[in-house]
Amino acid sequence: MTTRKTLMTLVSTLLTIAGVLLAPQASAASLVEVTGFGDNPGRMRMHVYVPDTRPAKPAIVVAMHGCGGSGPGFYSGSEFASLANRYGFIVIYPSAQQQAGFGKCFDTWSDAAKRRGGGSDPVSIISMVTYSQQRYGGDPTRVFATGSSSGGMMTQHMLALYPDVFKAGAAFMGVPFNCFANAADFPPPGSKCTNGTMNRTPQQWGDAVRQAYPGYTGPRPRVQLWHGTADTLVPYSLLQESIEQWTNVFGLSQTPTSSDTPRANWNRRRYADKVEAYSIQGAGHSLPSTGMAAVALEFFGLTH
Repeated sequence: MTTRKTLMTLVSTLLTIAGVLLAPQASAASLVEVTGFGDNPGRMRMHVYVPDTRPAKPAIVVAMHGCGGSGPGFYSGSEFASLANRYGFIVIYPSAQQQAGFGKCFDTWSDAAKRRGGGSDPVSIISMVTYSQQRYGGDPTRVFATGSSSGGMMTQHMLALYPDVFKAGAAFMGVPFNCFANAADFPPPGSKCTNGTMNRTPQQWGDAVRQAYPGYTGPRPRVQLWHGTADTLVPYSLLQESIEQWTNVFGLSQTPTSSDTPRANWNRRRYADKVEAYSIQGAGHSLPSTGMAAVALEFFGLTH
């Protein structure tokens, strides 16, 4: 009887150990707010998501919300954090603090924000990137920007101001760099940028980027652009203006080198391997939707 009882106890113990070993392990990673991350002229808040499993020098993705949103909101409402768990990169979620008619938006209109090192939100975002490199060992050669609406505008903005920091960007429903004249020009419908009539030449758009960092001759970040054809808040016509800006910066033709439909209602135009633009048929001001974040990460080179 004693032997049998001992055996039953042993079996029970082994099954318990096996259950522990085989049970799915909960991730300890969570969204964390960081204070005191460095120079912060935009008075912004910083949240960061650092996956449990990552390489020694993980890539960094700056993921930016739309007007009226927040870093934690974009964390919850987008797929970047779940993809970070899969591919092992860090995600920075900045929260804008500047009021601009639609709640808090990223400053892409002020003179300070349009100059490299000039101040406002762009300097705050660079401080977040630098902090993440120092604190988490982020790879300075693999820093990327993405965002939706106001965040998509800031994505193109950061690529223009800091081409030496960002390797590539994916802008959802954004506008070209230096589209807004000033703070009064930002809120629709009175904005000259977003009222549907904005039309500059590729040279004018390209010059705006070149003037953002005078004398810079290094490599430029690759650009992926997304826009819904039924977007009326940030008109679809601004996708073409962004294409003209970035192809001019790269010295490329306005004619795509290829075009295709990778998914139903997704029309893609490619300009060499530097610029690609997605027109989402029938979509309004609602991007990114399911599956788009993964395509952006593939463009960044983070999925292989």
